[in-house]
Amino acid sequence: MFAKSYIIPTVKKGCMLTRYMDRISLEVPFARLDKRAVLPTQGSSQAAGWDLYAIEDTVVPKGTSVLISTGWAAAIPEGWEGQIRCRSSLGKKGMIMPNGLGTIDSDYRGELKVLATWIGEGDGFTVKAGERVAQLLFAPVPLVTLVETTMEALDQTERGEGGFGSSGQF
Repeated sequence: MFAKSYIIPTVKKGCMLTRYMDRISLEVPFARLDKRAVLPTQGSSQAAGWDLYAIEDTVVPKGTSVLISTGWAAAIPEGWEGQIRCRSSLGKKGMIMPNGLGTIDSDYRGELKVLATWIGEGDGFTVKAGERVAQLLFAPVPLVTLVETTMEALDQTERGEGGFGSSGQF
């Protein structure tokens, strides 16, 4: 027998469960900071991420990290976070996010920017104004309490202290 497992946060203002009870609807206000800003879009109705667009041509020199402006600020509801992720099409060419994933906390109200590094062929890469540069995803953030304990009091697992490749082939 299989059972679905969901982590569903307490539904607060701006959030509601859909009639299917397996998807959460979230309203996130976006404030335009620049007239050139393009409101984030989804590539399809079932896409997990919202595409973020560059508002100006931006050169990303090889091996250097650059912030790409989107022209938007957002008010992500408390209990949620935004995650800025690399677009696979740009990653395939050689543009990566050096931190892997950018976190936008619910209390941040500044401009949403994309931190990008060029590791591809050539001396750099130019992101054109209006180009999709990253994806923005929204995820629930649980209330977590850290409790200090001893190594002996931690539960035992098969993996134990093994890390960095200890679980087999990659």
